[in-house]
Amino acid sequence: MYHYPPSILNLIKHLSRFPGIGEKTAERLAMHILKMPRGDAEQLSHSIMALKKSIQLCSMCFALSDSEICKICSDASRDSATLCVVEQPGDMASIEKSGAYRGLYHILQGVLSPMNNIGPDEIHIKELMERIQSGRVREVVLATSTSVEGEATASFIAEKLARFEIKVTRIASGVPIGGDLKYVDQVTLRRAMETRHAL
Repeated sequence: MYHYPPSILNLIKHLSRFPGIGEKTAERLAMHILKMPRGDAEQLSHSIMALKKSIQLCSMCFALSDSEICKICSDASRDSATLCVVEQPGDMASIEKSGAYRGLYHILQGVLSPMNNIGPDEIHIKELMERIQSGRVREVVLATSTSVEGEATASFIAEKLARFEIKVTRIASGVPIGGDLKYVDQVTLRRAMETRHAL
């Protein structure tokens, strides 16, 4: 890529640092930005800077927010007695898109991972316990991933919550809608069999 001027090479270098963006895609994006009208490029630049300046974590649930309390936590129509625990803001967004949940959230901002020196103090478990101690929550839905770390995190939290008189549930996992059984892995099939229910 030595044939590009330094300013383009610099942009390609920075774009290629994005997750899932390789050098070829970064090059295409750089060329697209170069062809954009100046006003559009300035708007893109301003939106990135505005994002960095205004986005913070909600002081209640740790979701991404442009104010101290996010829109979900401040929505009086939400069921404040139900709390869904997820790993990351993207997990919350996925559940919201499904339209199947109307309670509040608690975002851990990670999972327990001793191999990576991530213990209970590195994620928002202490703050979760403080929310439970307030006495308003009646059910905690554990919606962490089915990875080893996600399962360990869910088990750890369930143990911590055992001393409270609240309902603790885990989201179901198993065969996806439209999935063909011969293509489903054994761990998923085992989980589907273990969590089967009556019709």
